Formats: sequence, structure tokens, C-alpha cells
Amino acid sequence: MSEKVKAIGILSGGLDSMLAAKVLQEQGIEILGITFVTPFFGPEAGIEAGRKAGIPLLAVDISAKHFEMLKNPRYGYGSRMNPCIDCHGLMLQEAGKIMEREGAAFLFTGEVLAQRPMSQRRDSMRSVEKLSGFPGRVLRPLSAKLLTPTIVELEGLVDRERLLDIQGRSRRRQKELAEHYGISDYPQPGGGCMLTSEGFSKRLHALLGNYPGATVSDVEIIKCGRAFLLPGKSICMVGRQLSDNLKMESIARDSDVFLRPLDCPGPTSLLLSCEDPSGDMQMAAELVASYSDAPQDTPVAVEWRHNGKSGTCIALAKTRAAFKDMLLT
Repeated sequence: MSEKVKAIGILSGGLDSMLAAKVLQEQGIEILGITFVTPFFGPEAGIEAGRKAGIPLLAVDISAKHFEMLKNPRYGYGSRMNPCIDCHGLMLQEAGKIMEREGAAFLFTGEVLAQRPMSQRRDSMRSVEKLSGFPGRVLRPLSAKLLTPTIVELEGLVDRERLLDIQGRSRRRQKELAEHYGISDYPQPGGGCMLTSEGFSKRLHALLGNYPGATVSDVEIIKCGRAFLLPGKSICMVGRQLSDNLKMESIARDSDVFLRPLDCPGPTSLLLSCEDPSGDMQMAAELVASYSDAPQDTPVAVEWRHNGKSGTCIALAKTRAAFKDMLLT
């Protein structure tokens, strides 16, 4: 290669993406890492991975685009609400824009063939590349020898013989490579995305099913405390602890109904964005009363605020079992 080649890599924070970068660095390729911010995973792990690997890194917020994709993913969901193929395609699409801006030659990821059942099958990898809009410019260094040669390899930008042929769920070869590259502190695979959580997926499914105009702001609210789907199809969030209460108060919008008990310690609650909350507001107040410190069957004064108006209603503290059929998590 007559001049230094530059590549853009997606760093998820896991070991595989760090190893992919190291394999390419051994060929003298200049690396710029990209990590993404969405409502369901943050940049912290990727930033830490870049630091450990000595790779410069950009954190890019794609929250709005990611949420719109999530509402109707072309390739559907995994076992929960995780649209892994579409998600990977979107990330590569956004990384590709940076590739063009930076004058880089190609994109790469730490994907390993057959490691994950949905997104890392051979056909899924082709689908991801198609979605990215950069066919032939997406390299998977850890499994490249098992995949069709890319334009990147055919043009001689990388030496295919120095790429790898890892496949499957075993981590043995990755651990050996980590030792070779002096990487000793790395996270275990999985667990970084909220969309793979059964409990959170229930909340999100209810949000998308009952709030067609849901936004990223709604997602931030359903992360707080307990979630209930009320008879009128409103979602009501009830704080579990002080941090939930404080967060809900700070992110409440005028269109949300904000509730809290006046006579005793208890949770803050938000009834998600409602034009007319009257149908579910009394039930939301009963939830606040029932999860407060008030004894069962005690009337509790509950303060409410909505669209610039405020008031007080009286709700009876019930047993929490009375709401179990409404509890999403």
C-alpha cells in the first residue's frame, strides 16, 4: 500500500470489536472508532473500549433515527424487542457517512460468524451490509476468511491472509487473541442493550401499541420505576425509589399527568401524555396511594398537575395485589 489506509470501526465496548481493530492495526491501517448513543444503550462501554485499545473515538447520538427504525424494522425483532439486523444496518449507515467525510476507505465491525442467532448468520450479515448502503465496504476481520471477499480485500487495501476465520459461540480464540494483544480487562459478552430485556420489552411493546406518536421522551419516562397499563390504555409509571421520583419530576412534560401523595411519604407517578386523562387519572391516584406508606384502606390526598392545571383528589390505599394484572414489570 503506497499510502496509509484509514478505516472506520464500530466499537460496541465488547472484546470482539477491540480485537478487530487490533487485527487491522497490525497491517498499519489507521483506525477511527465510532460508538453510538440511543435510548437503549449508551456510549460508555465503547468509550472505555477505545481508551483501552488506544483508538481515537467519536460518540454519535442516533436516538431519534434509531427509535423510528424500531417502530417498524424491516427484518423484525429477535426474541424480545431487539431489531438487531436493522440496528446494525443503521449503525453502519451512519458510520458510512463519517467514512465519506473522513476520507476513509472502509468500515469494519467485530462481528463473528454464527456467534449470535439473529444478526450474525451469513444471510443476516449480507442483509446488514445491504441496509448500510455500502456494499463491499464492510469488513469483518475476525471472520473474513469464512466470508466472500470484500472490495476492500480485492483492491488490496487489507491483506486477506492476515485476517481471521473465527466462527461460533466459543470464546477460546478471542481469549487467546486478547492475551496476545495484552488486553486483560474486558467485559463479558451480551447484556448491554435494554431491548433484549424481557421486562423492558413489555413496557416498550405497550408504549408502541398504545401511543402511535411515541417519542424518545416517552422512552426515557418508561425507564423509571414500575410500569402499569391502565384500563383506559394509559401507561402509568410509579417510582420505586427516590432516584425514580426525582427523575420523573425533572423530565415530566406538561402533557403528562404528574401525581404525588400529600399526606405521607410515597412515590411520584406519571401518567404518560394524555389529551384527556380523566378516564385513568383516578386509577393512577389509587396506585400512588397504594404504593405510599399509608395503611391499607386509608384515604390519601394526591396532588396532580396537567397542562398548566393542578388540583387534589382523594384515593384509597389498596393492597398492591389489586393492580397485579396491570403491572407490566
